[in-house]
Amino acid sequence: MTVSRPEHIDAFRIARLPDIRFGDGGIALLPALIADFGQRVLLVTGRRSFIESLRWSELTTALEAQGATWYHVTIESEPSPHRVDAIVSVHREHNIDVVVAIGGGSVLDAAKAVAGLLRPGNSVMDHLEGVGHGLPYTGPAVPLIAVPTTAGTGSEATKNAVLSVQGAEGFKKSFRDERLVPAVALVDPELLAGCPKAQIAANGMDAFTQLLESYVSLNASPATDALAWSGMQAFRQGFWPAWEMDYPEAARGYGQIAYASLMSGVTLAQAGLGSVHGLASPLGAFFPIPHGTVCGTLLAEATAVNVGALRQREPNARALAKYAEVGRLMAGVREPGDDDACDALVATLRDWTQRLDIPRLGVYGMNQDDIERVVAGARGGSMKTNPLVLTDDELGELLARRL
Repeated sequence: MTVSRPEHIDAFRIARLPDIRFGDGGIALLPALIADFGQRVLLVTGRRSFIESLRWSELTTALEAQGATWYHVTIESEPSPHRVDAIVSVHREHNIDVVVAIGGGSVLDAAKAVAGLLRPGNSVMDHLEGVGHGLPYTGPAVPLIAVPTTAGTGSEATKNAVLSVQGAEGFKKSFRDERLVPAVALVDPELLAGCPKAQIAANGMDAFTQLLESYVSLNASPATDALAWSGMQAFRQGFWPAWEMDYPEAARGYGQIAYASLMSGVTLAQAGLGSVHGLASPLGAFFPIPHGTVCGTLLAEATAVNVGALRQREPNARALAKYAEVGRLMAGVREPGDDDACDALVATLRDWTQRLDIPRLGVYGMNQDDIERVVAGARGGSMKTNPLVLTDDELGELLARRL
């Protein structure tokens, strides 16, 4: 018998992850999880959905029954440094034992920043990458329990709190430290019930973009590849039922898309992302474009540009074979060559963009004259792990296709 030689595995690192609790009905575990950390709780939620539900009254009743003292703040849009600093200023004197974030990515990101600063008490601008004062974060952070109610950002598994200021001089930057990783990620797919179709579409495209970009990232490893692949399989099974059907039939897809979103957070935290998220930072700062919409509107063309550039400059790159693998999975084709499978992936993503009716960038006020400044603002962060360095012209063409 001939034994083949194992392929060499390059060195990689898996950074800190939360204690992950996944499953339908998991929200019932929350009061006991809170009690594990203490009796003084800061609850961070969105403006309406959760606090107008029966689950809110059940949670607060349970907290009162176990003798907890709880405070409540809401996050109504993408969080700003000013909002984070204001919450810290009000609540740092309350000696909070645990912060609980229940909501979408904006809620979870704001809560991460608040949890990180309640004890030090300083401004988040001291630590915000690229626009802050460049001071090292030394902690300590208050423990955070993250409970996502959408399936898109995967923020429950990451170390970065994305904060933004919109406008001509705006920015979208991260406060990033491993001490900000939630202590517990409580993922209950049943909390997705009631999500509007447009939100499921945008969140789903965010999650899939993160899975695909981390899969072809320069920092991908066998471990992140396995998780990203399982996330993409779950997305393929669950997204369209969740988007096309009405509740309760749509619930058949909730578990799969919640899992896909969670895996996208794990893999982006470990492997990094790519050109879509590199461009999302300046786009989200300069224009009122929801993050999921940016992902949905750019993903097909970003994939096409990456594939085309790899074919020209790095035809033997592993990323091309990976794009082909995803093309076979998502397009349902079995044994085409890699070129055909990559083309099938691009065609499938373009079809998704049309089916979901993802708005173009021009809807939010962007025009041809804005391309240069968006490209100039896209070179940091996620762009560094794109499968190859794209030229300014290639990035400009990508944007122009979605104006």
